[in-house]
Amino acid sequence: MGDGEFDGIELQAKLTDFDWKYACRTSGNTILYDGEEFSFQDLLLQSDMCLSLPDVLSTRQRFGPVLAITWWRKDYFETFFSDQKSRGFHLHKSHLSNPARLARLMLAACLAYLWIVYLGAWSIQQKLHTAIHRTDRCDLSLFQLGLRVIEHLLNFNLPIPVSFTDFSHAYPQFVR
Repeated sequence: MGDGEFDGIELQAKLTDFDWKYACRTSGNTILYDGEEFSFQDLLLQSDMCLSLPDVLSTRQRFGPVLAITWWRKDYFETFFSDQKSRGFHLHKSHLSNPARLARLMLAACLAYLWIVYLGAWSIQQKLHTAIHRTDRCDLSLFQLGLRVIEHLLNFNLPIPVSFTDFSHAYPQFVR
């Protein structure tokens, strides 16, 4: 999974050579080709519409074929990329340029991301979120809740769940 800076055709070609499955976010004005040139912006989607465009060519260099998907939703809020970068793991500061090292870092970060999102969901299930965040509303992503859960458990010297199982027996004070 890559943000906009990963949508270049050189990287996509290398990923294709490795036979990797990947997804890259790109801008609405990216040129696509399916017999004629167009962009996502030309599709005039309405709110909550999702459109799949199989076997199109991407950019003016006509890389592909690729599966292009566009989804427009007015209230959609994506946190994954900011959680990987500026509001979470700060991967943008790694300065890695070696593709193999970057791939290993991304694999580790994605596994850690899943675990931390799980902890955020778990904290809601266990009502632990009331000890680490406001109770009138939640304006944090599951990832941000998970990070706060880890900090809370470390501060109070409590065990940290390290797998995707039920830990209610370890935290009876939070189970109601």
